[in-house]
Amino acid sequence: MRSMDLLTLFVWSFLAATIVPLGSEPALAAIVHRRETWALPVAIATLGNYLGACTTYALAMSASKAVKSERTLRRMERASALIRRYGAPALLLSWVPIVGDAIVAAAGAARMPFLPFSLWTVAGKAARYAALAVLVDRTIRHTITSA
Repeated sequence: MRSMDLLTLFVWSFLAATIVPLGSEPALAAIVHRRETWALPVAIATLGNYLGACTTYALAMSASKAVKSERTLRRMERASALIRRYGAPALLLSWVPIVGDAIVAAAGAARMPFLPFSLWTVAGKAARYAALAVLVDRTIRHTITSA
């Protein structure tokens, strides 16, 4: 496995967890498809995606302190109410496209403590990447043994 592949996976995964409309799954699948071990790529994709989520979380937290618009404050209060209602476990869904970014931003706007934010976000993202890697790996093995 080339280190440039892993760096690309990290950057792609980081950007995918921000407002940049990217999906990091194809990059991970491509590396796993090349029959590389999947534990390291899963860890790198998870780290990149988590750090991207931390960026969104921090930006939302900062914005919530700086916002003066009544309309925006109402929206942020609704997002915060959802986080308070469902709590940190809602961050297990932080990997879901579009919705996940909103959940992460709501956690930041609600000023959720960083430790529960981190634990639940990493758990959700790691589970998604591990499931994808196992699926790709098993599909490759099945294809090879059936051929």
